[in-house]
This record gives sequence, structure tokens and C-alpha cells, in this order.
Amino acid sequence: MEANKKKVELLAPAGNYEALTGAFAAGADAVYLGGDAFGARAYAENFTQEEICEGIRTAHLLGKKIYLTVNTLVKERELEKLYYFLLPFYEAGLDGAIVQDLGVLCFIRSHFPDLPLHASTQMTVTSAYGAELLAKEGIKRIVPARELSLAEIKKIKDRADVEIETFIHGAMCYCYSGQCLFSSLLGGRSGNRGRCAQPCRLPYRTDQGKEAYPLSMKDMCTLSILPELMEAGIDSFKIEGRMKKPEYAAGVTAVYRKYMDRYERDPEAFQIEKKDLDFLGSLYIRSEIGEGYYHRHNGREMITLASPSYFANDESVLSGIRSKYIEPGPRIIVKAAAVLRAGREAQMSVSAGECTAVCQGDLVQEAAKQPLAPEKIREQLTKSGDALFEIRSLDLTMDENIFMSVSGLNRLRRQALSMLKERLLCRNSPAWTGEKAEALQEKSCCGNLAGAPDKRERPSAGQASSQERLAETPIHVLVSTREQLFETALTGVSRIYLDKMEIDDALCARLDALRNEKCEFYLAFPYIVRDKDEGRMEELCRLLETELFDGALIRNLETLSFLRDRQIKKPIAADQNLYVWNSGAYEFYAEKVRELTLPAELNSHEISELSERINDEKCRMTTLVYGRLPMMISAGCIRKTMKSCGRSSEPLTLTDRYGKEFPVYTDCGFCYNIIYNSVPLSLHKLFLNKRRTLSVCRLDFTVESGGECAEIIRYFQSLRRQYRNPFYKDFTAGHYNRGVE
Repeated sequence: MEANKKKVELLAPAGNYEALTGAFAAGADAVYLGGDAFGARAYAENFTQEEICEGIRTAHLLGKKIYLTVNTLVKERELEKLYYFLLPFYEAGLDGAIVQDLGVLCFIRSHFPDLPLHASTQMTVTSAYGAELLAKEGIKRIVPARELSLAEIKKIKDRADVEIETFIHGAMCYCYSGQCLFSSLLGGRSGNRGRCAQPCRLPYRTDQGKEAYPLSMKDMCTLSILPELMEAGIDSFKIEGRMKKPEYAAGVTAVYRKYMDRYERDPEAFQIEKKDLDFLGSLYIRSEIGEGYYHRHNGREMITLASPSYFANDESVLSGIRSKYIEPGPRIIVKAAAVLRAGREAQMSVSAGECTAVCQGDLVQEAAKQPLAPEKIREQLTKSGDALFEIRSLDLTMDENIFMSVSGLNRLRRQALSMLKERLLCRNSPAWTGEKAEALQEKSCCGNLAGAPDKRERPSAGQASSQERLAETPIHVLVSTREQLFETALTGVSRIYLDKMEIDDALCARLDALRNEKCEFYLAFPYIVRDKDEGRMEELCRLLETELFDGALIRNLETLSFLRDRQIKKPIAADQNLYVWNSGAYEFYAEKVRELTLPAELNSHEISELSERINDEKCRMTTLVYGRLPMMISAGCIRKTMKSCGRSSEPLTLTDRYGKEFPVYTDCGFCYNIIYNSVPLSLHKLFLNKRRTLSVCRLDFTVESGGECAEIIRYFQSLRRQYRNPFYKDFTAGHYNRGVE
């Protein structure tokens, strides 16, 4: 590597304090960890407040960093707790916070403006457009979606003024991070809340074959392509595994440290030793490994079709890791020098790297009887007394006939190391520690901690009866086929979203004929947009700017940034996967879009809490009341994995162990799969509560025929006048009643 190139950070996971110290001892430059709240690994052991503060202190003594995971979606009532959760870590000098929730991003930016913010991979950043938008919002580092190729990562690095952090080792999700509701819809355990039940590791049967594990990704190991990654301009290499044991964190870190250093020393001589690959294979690795998505988009070779089980771990390997890294822990190697002259104060200097401390001790006396032997002086002055410090050398200058008490020698050593410790902490801690943090605490936000607007005045009930308002509630529909479009256009709905449809001249002519003053047509943009899709996005933008379409439905930050970059003036509606769990996220989007869709995982009480803190006249909220929820958006193609791609637009069926059938749609244009729930969401009972006003109702259609769509629309239209039970039998209320933890 070129001498002036920035050294790549090696970032290790830590599920507990033992893993933290073990990772540092093994060569990690930084560690990411979670506290007892707000993290995406709720079932990890995690850290207490005291352990995190001590971990930050230890890291800064070692010249290393600590990043805290605040990468869960946060409910409205939780947002105000975030300030007091973060404050002690901020005061201790936390080096960065990893975030997913845009409300959390805005909160931290407001209350802890100096704290570096890292965009979690759960934000699903897939191109420079998303990265540039987040950079403008104060994000310092982005962890892009793991599905990106190395070429795509390089383009983000070249275009966006942010640091890039990528995964190099560990378990892989089948789904684009943050685009998964599979676990919550089937078991009430939300992956977005750190409680994923890993349904992707279970067996399924498809139309194309026998039972297998088509959603189970091979674990990632990138040793073989490490030189490419190091030359790509990536700032940080991340090892996955906060849920795994300290031996894993230390062992994997040690191997990657070895080869990163080897490549830096001599790129031409870089070669992987088989014993190190075998070593990694013994550390909580599933039965097969791959290089991830750096050079592949998808394929059968990336999936553990036979079994996703772990290899048996080699106890001798684990024992060796414990004795080498975990039990001794990290060490700060100290060089020392002492000068002991009769009649003068003892002097000792200690240095670690470029940091030096010099202190004076007791007066050195001439020996009246027995002078101090040099060996005794060395013994006392090289005892560290601190587990972190190890004095390996002592340059001793002394008179021959001198005396100094053992306690005086010990005080000299302790004082010197204490001064060195403070200087190390001062040098390696962020600028906001100390007085600035104290000032922040003094002006602590009493009042509106969340930074959200005060409760808005709502129109009084006397202005219009609840029944009248309900009767006026607009109904929007999303359609996936032309048959659905033509049937729904005749039902009197006020808006139709066109999704996953090829819009040719014939369809444009029909749309023009179907237009009327009462119905709008919105163009639904794809769930995932990557660098290769820019040409297709330009085509969609040209369509959007025609008179055929009145607005756009967006599903990602890339599309939002893309449309703003092209100064599209038409209204934008944001779909439910652009998560608005709290008023902070609402305010983030309210400045940029006209309408938002309530997320699928909030229950009725949480929706009410959110509604009380927002003004939906500023940005209208849509409630999805019918439709199959997309449970996974994935780069993987199940049809290609199980047989061959064929670029078929026909859905296939994924069947689980209980016989539940999940429709799978393939978007070949943008190349991703959508796995929908086995039954539709139906919130028809909302219409029983006349006190609740629905701003907008939306019905999403996927597998339904055109006739079925029309019938379902007429049913929901009738509910605005009089409630009756639905004619369809199989449905779910989703999370509206139960929510997620």
C-alpha cells in the first residue's frame, strides 16, 4: 500500500466486556457494542452503563475507539428516554453512535451535536444518492447494504463525502437489512427491534423442488479478497457477531489483523495460510462460507441449501484464544527511565508510543547502612500495578551509595503511570468531554426532549361529526397488474398507485382514457435502487413528469434523493418501509414529502401516541388497511436458487413447515425478490371506532384478480357508512392489536 494511504480500521463486535478486552488484545482498532436499550441485538448479553463507560476509558487509554449501537427503531414514548441513556456515554467520550431510525438521527444531532453518527446497514443505503442525502443530514459514516458490490461501494466512496464501513466476516441476512418483517409478522419478534427469530434459517418448499433452505445465506469470509478491499478506499472493516462468544470476537479479529498488517508490510508477498482458514472455520461458522456480495449479485452458490447449522467448535482452539487474548487482556507497552541522584528528587519518565509523562518523587538520600541494589530498584519500578500497563524496559541512572524507601519507589511509579494515563486519555478522547459535557448536562432539556413539535390544535368535534369525517376518508389503492388497474379505476377511489407494471404506449393510452377529476394516478418507484438502475430511474422520472401521473410513491432514500436532485415538483408519498415510528422521523420526512404511510409494526396505542405529537395537516398520514405485507425484500432470487431465473414475472410460492404459502414476486428490472405474507392484512375493525379519524385509507393488491379487487374496494367503501364483517375469511390484523416489543 502507498505510504500516504489512510490505515483501514478493524472493527470488532463485543457482546460483553470480556469480548471487548479480548478484541482489543487481538488487534481491533475499534469495538462496537450495545447498551441495555436501543440496540439491534436485544438478546445479546450487552453492557451496563458502568461497563460502557469503563470500556470507553479503556479504549482511549489504548488509543482505540468505542461505537455504540443505537440502531433500533424507536417508539414515540421511548424517544424521551434516549437523552438520559446517551448522556453518560457522551460525557465519557463515546466515539460514535450507530443509528437506523431517522428520528434518532435528528434527536442526537440536536442534543449531542458533536457526537459522530454512523448510518447502520439497516438504513439500506444502496447508492451514492442515499449516501449524499444522509451526509447532508449529519451522518459521518455509512455502513451500506451488504448486497452491494465492491464497484458500487467504490462509487459511493468517490461521490459522497462520508466514511465507508463494510462487513468482512460473519453471518449474512437474506433480506436487505431493514427491509424485513418476516420475524415480526410470524412470531411477533421484530428484526428492527433486535429480536429477529431468524425465519430465514428454516426449511421451505417451492414450486420448483423439494424442501430445502433457500433463504439461508452462507457466512461471509473475505480473507481471499482482502487486498482488493484494502485498495478500495474503505475506511473500516466490520466483523459481524455481537451475539457470539468472546473467543469468536478475539479469534476472528486476530486473523484479520494478521493479514491486514501482512498486506500493509508487503503487498506482493500476501498469501493466505490454510491453517488460518481452518482456524476461522472452527469459530462459530456455518457449514459453508462465501465472499458475500462483493463480486456476486445472487445465486445458488451463496445459499446453504442443505443445512444452515454451525460446525462443531474446536475446544482446543477456543482454549488457545482464551489464554492468548482474553485472560491477559490488552496491554499498553511502556518504556521507562529513572534518575536517582543523592540529594535530589527522584525522577521517572514513562512513555507509550508518542505520549510521555515525567514526574518527581521523594528526595534520594545517601545510604547510612545498606544501599539500594539496582535489582531491587528495577523490581519496584517495573511493577505496573495496573492490568493495562506493562513496563518492559527501564533505563536506570543512579548513584552507587543511595537509599530510598520501597514505598517511595512505589509512589514514584504509580504517580508516573497515573500521569501517563491522564495524558493518554486527554490525547485520545474527543474534544467534547469534560467541561463541554458538563455544560450540556446543566442545560439539559427539561421540556420537549424529543425535539418534536408541541401538540397541535386539532379541529374540534363540533366542526364535523366523526361519521361525516369518516364518510369523507379518501381510499387509495395500489395495483400490481393491468387487470387490477382497469377494474379499480371504475370504483370511485381517489388515487391509484401503479406498482411493478411495464408502462408501454398501450397502457399510457388507457391511463389517459381512464383519467377523471376524482382519481389521481401515482407512479410507485421500486423498493431497491442501485447504481446500475440509474438509466431505469431516469425513464421513470420522465414518465412521472408527463401529464399521466400526479405524483410518486417512494420506498427508499435513494429515490427521495434522486427526485430532489432532478427537481421533481410533483407530490411525493412515502411508503411504510420508510419507517416513521416517532415524531422525530415524521419531522425529518415532513420537510421532504407530502404524505407518509404508518409503519406496519406499531399497535393502535403507539399510533395514537404518535398522532398526538404530529400535525398531519403538514404531512398527511396514510393507514394501510388491506393488503399482503412485503415481509422480505432480497437481492437473492429464489427461482434462480432453486432452478433457473428465466426472468418470469409470474409469482412462485414459498411453503413453510406448517403449509403456509407465501407468494414471491420477482422484479427482474431492478433484480430483487419480494416475499409477501401468506394472508392479507385487514384493519376493517378500525371503522368500528368512529372517534378515530382516518386521514387516508390504502388498499394494496398483489395476487387478487381484478374482480376481487373491485369487491374488496366496495366493501371498504361501505364501511364508511355502516360496519359489517368482511366476506373474505383469511386475514390478519398484523400488529395493530399486539404490536412488537
